[in-house]
Order: sequence, then C-alpha cells, then structure tokens
Amino acid sequence: MIANRQLIGHKCDGVTNEFARVQGIPLREAFDIFYRSRLYLEIRQGISDMHCRSDGYLAEELQREIEQLHSSRLEILEAPSAKPST
Repeated sequence: MIANRQLIGHKCDGVTNEFARVQGIPLREAFDIFYRSRLYLEIRQGISDMHCRSDGYLAEELQREIEQLHSSRLEILEAPSAKPST
C-alpha cells in the first residue's frame, strides 16, 4: 500500500520532531539528517509500510542508520592501506 503525500508529509514531520527532541538537536539539523537518510527514501517510496510505524520507532531507526554509517566510515579510515609489493 502506498500512502498519500499528505500522510507521508505528516509522518516525516513527526519523525523529525521526535528525532530532534531525543537527540537534543535543532529541528533544522534533524530535518537535514532525515531528508538525506535511507529511512526517508523508504518512507517516501512506501517500502515495508514504514509510514505505519510510530514516530518514536522511526526516530530510533534513523539513529541506528546514522550509527551504522559512522561505524562504516571508521572501518574505512582504520583499514590498513595496501602497499605495493616490490
């Protein structure tokens, strides 16, 4: 089931407000993070009926996504560089 645009808009607002509240960050920063996330794409595209889940649950999902991105970046930075063989 694909939700209508108005429902998606309300869901995005609710998730962003909850994320900003829980993280203690400005709403503008929360919107920036949310609208660049995989979660936003899934909600917008109607994947797994994400729009049916609670704002709190989706805010937690967004936090998990951010943590995964940070750990992936750290793994890349910490990976030993390949040295050419002589």
